[in-house]
Amino acid sequence: MAQIEALQQKLWECEQEIGRGIIGQREVIRQVMLALLSGGNVLLEGMPGLGKTMLVRTVGQVFDLSFKRIQFTPDLMPSDVTGTNVMVKQEGSSRFRFERGPIFAHLVLADEINRATPKTQSALLEAMQEHTVTVGTESYCLEEPFLVLATQNPIEQEGTYPLPEAQLDRFLLKILVPFPSREELRGIVDLTEGQKPPQICRQLDREALLSARELIGQLPIAGPVMDYILDLVMATHEENVYIREGASPRAAQAMIRASRARAFLEGRLNVSFEDVKNVAFPALRHRLLLSFDAISEGVTEDAVIGRILEAKEKDLYA
Repeated sequence: MAQIEALQQKLWECEQEIGRGIIGQREVIRQVMLALLSGGNVLLEGMPGLGKTMLVRTVGQVFDLSFKRIQFTPDLMPSDVTGTNVMVKQEGSSRFRFERGPIFAHLVLADEINRATPKTQSALLEAMQEHTVTVGTESYCLEEPFLVLATQNPIEQEGTYPLPEAQLDRFLLKILVPFPSREELRGIVDLTEGQKPPQICRQLDREALLSARELIGQLPIAGPVMDYILDLVMATHEENVYIREGASPRAAQAMIRASRARAFLEGRLNVSFEDVKNVAFPALRHRLLLSFDAISEGVTEDAVIGRILEAKEKDLYA
């Protein structure tokens, strides 16, 4: 028990250390931590200049993980992501050697992922789901932990390719990065203009992170809490004027994994209803297809999820 409490304390220190390099965005940092401890990919959506790249880089420094950034553009090819076979000439013969692409890292930042063509976007699918890369007839395993953190801009639609539902479903969480408050904006300006950036220190290594993942995956979930998770997913498939297609089974898996991670970060060894409600928005918002009525009335995914949670809250305490 003492070792578990020490690990929980260390993870709390990791979260605080990330916060030293990122002004504000406490909830965003917490949700990225949940994904890291759950072994799931993250889709970050927010306006440019909100520190999304710095956040991913800081997470890599705190956990001593390798970091690669891929700038997605319309002319980006799948081989630019995964790598390619190159011919190496030797005396009297030639052979092919595989040159690894930037996907071979612990943390991969797919910057502005929706600017690349669907063919290039699909190059990430195998890596995100199977943690392998196949080039030609050869498959290569990615070193654990492996995490894709993709960013997309919600306001720039020209020159973008919407992510297909199959790829969106492979993101454990979709995290909205809000614009900072006036006080936070002052802190960002002070940090970037004139002051020396803080030195980010490593708090945990790769092996300890993997051990924490394994422990978190064993946290028990009581029957009523598990039923609550399943009820939330099934509610997205009930008749609803604002939902065209409901969430997939991966939504339930995402809420289970993220709820366990949140419970552990909160210092508990069991999952509560509050944990589930906390992760429901980032786990569900990218898995719902809204109807024309919702789009025309300006109803967002979060508004729909909020109504489902309110309805289930009444059932829960009825």
